[in-house]
Amino acid sequence: MIPPDDDDVVVQPAFEELGRLSFADHSLESLLQRVTALAAGVLPGEPVTSVTILAGERPTTVAASGDLAQDLDMTQYRLGAGPCLAAAATGRPAQIVDTRRAVEWVEFAAAAASSGCGSVLSFPLPVREKVSGALNVYARQFTVADRRTRDLVSRFADYAVVPVSNMYLYESAVERAEHLATALDSRAVIDQAKGILMERFKLTPDQAFQALTRVSMETNRKVRDIALRFVATGDLRSG
Repeated sequence: MIPPDDDDVVVQPAFEELGRLSFADHSLESLLQRVTALAAGVLPGEPVTSVTILAGERPTTVAASGDLAQDLDMTQYRLGAGPCLAAAATGRPAQIVDTRRAVEWVEFAAAAASSGCGSVLSFPLPVREKVSGALNVYARQFTVADRRTRDLVSRFADYAVVPVSNMYLYESAVERAEHLATALDSRAVIDQAKGILMERFKLTPDQAFQALTRVSMETNRKVRDIALRFVATGDLRSG
């Protein structure tokens, strides 16, 4: 445990590193592992962490630094209740100070205690693009019942949610861009195949597309794949 007078001396380097974490050097998973490593250096209880994303009413763990965090997230999703869900839904921190003496989320707390988790603290991520979430800190061996330790965890989480949230949004944006690029590529090759069919068989655009979709249904293959093969070979039904 960190001596009371040495908190700032010990935790400030961790805060500074959280501020320097770069998208270029990390995936969301590796960034979360680094956050956990920093947490383990300044927080009690051998913490593991996870990130819960709540889109609509459906929660998902998008990254976890260990099996315990993943398992306890899933337990909350199954029960439909727990601090990670509460933090993500309300935008306010939620915690179980001592899983052995919980008065809220009692069923989840019992499962957490039996898994060797002493405390759970969840901190909301900034709400963006109608998606909310939480950074979850699970203390594996010790409880964090004293106020000083809870304040320390809260300070750490205030710093950690920024790179975690930004990394999630960055990866989501990259994924959407990749999907858009794939969709545009698919449309381009389908339009090319339609043009060849229209020229070769004097078809209308609708008739050309219907020809592609008919082969797609008959062969149980995607229209894009049919179009790509046709453009490459000139054979609409080649396998």
